[in-house]
Amino acid sequence: MKNIVKIKNMYKSFYGAMALNGMDFSMNEGEIRCLIGENGCGKSTMIKVISGFHPFDSGELYINDKLYKKITPSESIAEGIQVIYQDFSLFPNMTIAENIMMYSTVAKGDIAINWKEIRKKAEDILKKVQFDIDPNMYVADLNVAQKQMVAICRAIVQNARLLIMDEPTTALTTREVERLFEIVRKLKEDGVSVLFVSHKLDEIAEICDSYTIMRNGKNVFQSEVGEGKLSKEDMVYYMTGKKFTSETHVYVEQSPIPALKLNDLTLDGAFENINFSLYKGEVLGITGLLGCGNTELVETLFGIKKATGGSIEIAGKNVGIFGCVDDALNSKIAYVPEDRLTEGLHLNQSIADNAIARILRNYTGHMGLLKMKELRKKQKESLSSMSVAGMVPENPANSLSGGNQQKIVLIKWLASNPDILILNSPTVGVDVGAKSDIHKIIRDLAREKGVAVLVVSSDMYEIMQICNRVLLMKEGKISQEIDIKDTSMDELEELAAAD
Repeated sequence: MKNIVKIKNMYKSFYGAMALNGMDFSMNEGEIRCLIGENGCGKSTMIKVISGFHPFDSGELYINDKLYKKITPSESIAEGIQVIYQDFSLFPNMTIAENIMMYSTVAKGDIAINWKEIRKKAEDILKKVQFDIDPNMYVADLNVAQKQMVAICRAIVQNARLLIMDEPTTALTTREVERLFEIVRKLKEDGVSVLFVSHKLDEIAEICDSYTIMRNGKNVFQSEVGEGKLSKEDMVYYMTGKKFTSETHVYVEQSPIPALKLNDLTLDGAFENINFSLYKGEVLGITGLLGCGNTELVETLFGIKKATGGSIEIAGKNVGIFGCVDDALNSKIAYVPEDRLTEGLHLNQSIADNAIARILRNYTGHMGLLKMKELRKKQKESLSSMSVAGMVPENPANSLSGGNQQKIVLIKWLASNPDILILNSPTVGVDVGAKSDIHKIIRDLAREKGVAVLVVSSDMYEIMQICNRVLLMKEGKISQEIDIKDTSMDELEELAAAD
């Protein structure tokens, strides 16, 4: 089989840390290859080298049998390489048709734009992938799955020979994942090779023809088409060099008074009449399909949105509803948002400064001056509270991998010693090793420190691993409460997907 991409003995470093450390890789025509590895192993760096975003320090890069000492994004695109990143890189204020045809239109260099032709070509591509939608809709009005389809259509229209998909199923429902897999297989039939980057091992086993597994900037395992599937246990071992044991959370009552209680809490247009109690030492999960209202609910519990009805009780005291974030903070609530990049971290600030960002106001003296000696001591104490691989406190937060960034967000909030911790998709886009670490941290917080933890997640494995109860939300209402010991992951998935 002919190589589309081949990498030999490649090295690339950032901030003195080696991202690619003698990397070897090959991608053939006519295959769906899965690229897996822990966060920080070098996957994203290799993708950005192939796409021309990063230059490499040394080694060899071949694309379509052509040797490149360095490659630009435009040269990579000309060779048929297309990357769909997690944010899709779409223009929200433009239509579907305009987004699909954007790069092709710019590449042609025409002064005048034939809008009729753009719409016709966009319609043809949409029809090709059986995506029934009005091409005049604005991207801002689309859900995640629809945006992903637009990004795929944009790649197809540019004659992609290799489509690289970075964590493509992160925010998709089970049905949407099935639809995506249909598209990926159709692309393969049409002669497009797909490099599928994911942390979801069940999905990898279902969709891939071959594997490349990375660890510490190196290729530690590579299979070819027809060589058979790896077990999840083997994948984890190659990724981490370790074997993990499964552990679940056992709740032991610490107080009969709920740490948090909701009484008919309502936010018009999002959710209504939500009632539940959360106790010290327990981990309560909320799950449901995209748009069920769970994110709006936890944002209301943190004062980001203001409820339109109902009330909240904290440790037995009725506090009404939160009008702002400070109301939640004063009730000793911490919130780790789903989007750590835009909402959880100051990416260009140092790791050390991010670790104490939440409690900075606690270390101000007269005239608003910071008590630097005490602050530095707290920084050191916070950063030593959990293991963060590759951490240099003075480096910016964006120097860390996704899983380690998520740990810094946790460190930041735990520094405030919260009584209630709300986690929205705590391990989204996080590798299996970091996910295991974060799950243990959550269980330990509940069991050993008595923190009441509320977790919103669509990852049923995660729900089963860390929660003792789970609430199923549908169309803005709680439809069912389930004790984890009385259910299974398959049953939870079926209940969530059921109409």
